[in-house]
Amino acid sequence: MFWNKVSAIYDLFEIIYNKRVYINTGKKVAEFINNSDMVLECACGTGAITKYIAPECKFIYATDFSDGMLKQTAKKCKSFSNVKIQKADILNLEFKDQTFDKVVAGNVIHLLSAPDKALKELERVTKSGGKIIIPTYINGSKGTSLLAVKFIELLGARFNRQFDLNSYIDFFNNMGYENVSYHVVEGRMPCAIAVIER
Repeated sequence: MFWNKVSAIYDLFEIIYNKRVYINTGKKVAEFINNSDMVLECACGTGAITKYIAPECKFIYATDFSDGMLKQTAKKCKSFSNVKIQKADILNLEFKDQTFDKVVAGNVIHLLSAPDKALKELERVTKSGGKIIIPTYINGSKGTSLLAVKFIELLGARFNRQFDLNSYIDFFNNMGYENVSYHVVEGRMPCAIAVIER
């Protein structure tokens, strides 16, 4: 699996190429988390966002489909007692309905062949009144994001779609989500954070 192969060097690539956005995305997501929140993070990757959520929440399940990525998250979050690392499939979550106050799925929607199914699962496990937080890298105005995407694809990653900010907003509108706010972390490859009010 591609993500297992790159898990040990993924942070290095991100820091060299897009450090400001990589760090500030985690910080921005953490602003939506309260100390009473039970949080689910899907596609936690190396724990780049997890490490910012953990100090702000009551408890977080950090999940991913890649064992290699989960190992990196475990290393990064070993000092937190409120983090549980767990393998999970975003399309078929093994959690009960309305379990979590906040659900985070970072940089995964564009990789999925069935994002509608994933969104329904995220919605299912989020409590009424909770939030679904979906950060996704978008193509910036200078085109540098497209070059990075091509490079990552050459390494073996597969992208099912790419977004700029307008197409990202359209994506959620077309899925029928109306109560959504958008926050952009600017940088070489910007990140748009969609916050869906449940």
